[in-house]
Amino acid sequence: MTRHGRQAARLLATAALISLAVSGCARQSDPAPSPAAETDTAAVEWSLHGGTWDEARHSPLDQINATNVQRLGLAWEAAMDSARGLEATPIMKDGVLYATSTWSRVFAFDARTGRRLWNYDPEVPGQRARDACCDVVNRGVAIWRDRVFVGTLDGRLVALDRSNGEVVWDVLTVDPGLPYTITGAPRVVKDMIVIGNGGAEFNVRGYVTAYDAQTGEQRWRFYTVPGNPDEPFEHPELAMAARTWSGTDWDTTGGGGTVWDSMVYDPELELLYVGAGNGGPWGRHDRSPGGGDNLFLASILALDPDTGKLAWHYQTAPGDSWDYTATQHMVLADLNIDGAVRKTLLQAPKNGFFYVLDRQTGELISAQKYVTANWASHVDLATGRPVENPGANWASEPRLIYPSAAGGHNWHPMAMNRDTGLVYVPAREAGWVHHPDKETWFELGVDDLAAVRSGQPQPPFEGQLIAWDPVAQAAAWRIRQPGIYNGGVLSTAGKLVFHGDGDGYFYAHAADSGAELLKLFLGTGVIAPPITYQLDGTQYIALLAGFGGPVFNTMEDSMAATRYANNGRLLVFKLDGGEVPLPPALPAPHPVPEFPAPETLSAAALAEGEQLYAVYCGGCHGLYGSRPMLPDLRRMALETHAIFKPIVLGGAYAPKGMGSFADLLTEAQVELIHDYVKVYAAELRAREAADPVADSR
Repeated sequence: MTRHGRQAARLLATAALISLAVSGCARQSDPAPSPAAETDTAAVEWSLHGGTWDEARHSPLDQINATNVQRLGLAWEAAMDSARGLEATPIMKDGVLYATSTWSRVFAFDARTGRRLWNYDPEVPGQRARDACCDVVNRGVAIWRDRVFVGTLDGRLVALDRSNGEVVWDVLTVDPGLPYTITGAPRVVKDMIVIGNGGAEFNVRGYVTAYDAQTGEQRWRFYTVPGNPDEPFEHPELAMAARTWSGTDWDTTGGGGTVWDSMVYDPELELLYVGAGNGGPWGRHDRSPGGGDNLFLASILALDPDTGKLAWHYQTAPGDSWDYTATQHMVLADLNIDGAVRKTLLQAPKNGFFYVLDRQTGELISAQKYVTANWASHVDLATGRPVENPGANWASEPRLIYPSAAGGHNWHPMAMNRDTGLVYVPAREAGWVHHPDKETWFELGVDDLAAVRSGQPQPPFEGQLIAWDPVAQAAAWRIRQPGIYNGGVLSTAGKLVFHGDGDGYFYAHAADSGAELLKLFLGTGVIAPPITYQLDGTQYIALLAGFGGPVFNTMEDSMAATRYANNGRLLVFKLDGGEVPLPPALPAPHPVPEFPAPETLSAAALAEGEQLYAVYCGGCHGLYGSRPMLPDLRRMALETHAIFKPIVLGGAYAPKGMGSFADLLTEAQVELIHDYVKVYAAELRAREAADPVADSR
């Protein structure tokens, strides 16, 4: 298998892993507003990604509160022209609500009425979907003066005119020959726009870049891992980082460490904090066989915003072998710890530990588990390092590791309420089987997976909303969700915590106790975070609803997308609004068509076809009889069977996001996959014929 093929396997593993597995809304978006100015105008807009510079996602608005939230209803809704994952944080400024949809498209709406003002399509080639580990998503725009900024799936940073959506400048931020993507939201830092990228599952080399907001000119770039040691280091910090790597493979494959999501800027300390991602390949024994911490993988970096120079770093998972990114949402907070006020940075990264760092120095103040984490016993406060358990090493035998590669907490933003002192974390309990001889767990098979898990304690497979006390480092309360798929969080001065879930519900909980105060059925799964704003004396709550992300291959029976069309929508609520209209109900699934059985296959050929299907197809189109979100290949029409090769090798469906795999698969391999799909489909057809009332899976 080619190196790109191996990384495609890891990509698809990520796509399926879930199935297994201070306050206020800043009006000012120009560079570095003073805290006083921010407070004076906070009660109107949400013009920064995290609400305010500290990204606490807490609003001072309290018109909607614990006493009246049950009166919440729909003010207006708008179509986002999507049937896949919506992850963006909407931005509201000057009465206009900006939101992004799939394929990096930008929409502007009248924030009072929902009237569409303009939309922008960067026309990302459909082939690029193959480079996106976790759907063709986008997490939002940034606003600076008269411009809107968006990163595109094909690696561009685009500046748009706020008034009409016309392109002002368009800069390519990546090597177009490598499988980079951008799904994260840009950040405004002084007069610059800062953006990272994704692609560590394909081993690309991570970096973060600052561009002049006016011209698009590059100001600086910080690489998160060293490059070819035979060439000069791009900046001095990489000489130190290179000493923590060994072997030769990482400098030719890229190494990973992409900055694909979280960043936060502290205008008082003049520091920009960014989170770096996982290694590529995942296992350190493959990536850096001689060991080493592999800086700056899975690290929080504090950079000088003017130069990009490193001020300090803290690594959450030294030598990361489990896809334990540190790209999750960070919140800046001043906390009273042991009688002294400390300027802290808070993060609940994938690895299952909640961290409190001194954001001036990078010193670890505390770290405790917020979900099950069997890869490490604890974090040593003297050294700042996790103490790994022997069972965490999967270099020589398969291991069941908690949290999964999806993490105890992923990109879904958390929020902090200064009044309660609690951080509300959308978390999950799930494990992951890592295997030294298999590219993905897909290749293990059901029996192999069961064998690895046998005899090991396993917590419930579930999503959670956790109210975490960062000073006591303990949960104040914990809400267990019926499904594992959850959405981002909003906190308000109305003593409320808002979030949605994959089952299609929108919730409001009491911020102090977690009591459920509202459960509103939307009919559309939610993974995005809500925001709130106020116009003409009316408080609104805005939320993007549309299910997707790295869950193409399996949907739980309880999920809204199994019963209703997954039509992406922007939903805006207010007190005494109307009912939320449900999307159209899904028709019964098409029966498996009758088609000629494949010629007699040997057991070896069928097994090879199954493995190829698992690695290249299953992450999107279903595995082991699962119900996929994208088309179920078992139910392909005869016309589609007839053009199977042109689709897979010729890119016939590339405009729809099904790119060509001609660089990864031969004609003979595609024939094996197609034969396996026919056998796989025949099994379903026979099962449904025997029991017509059976579930469509």
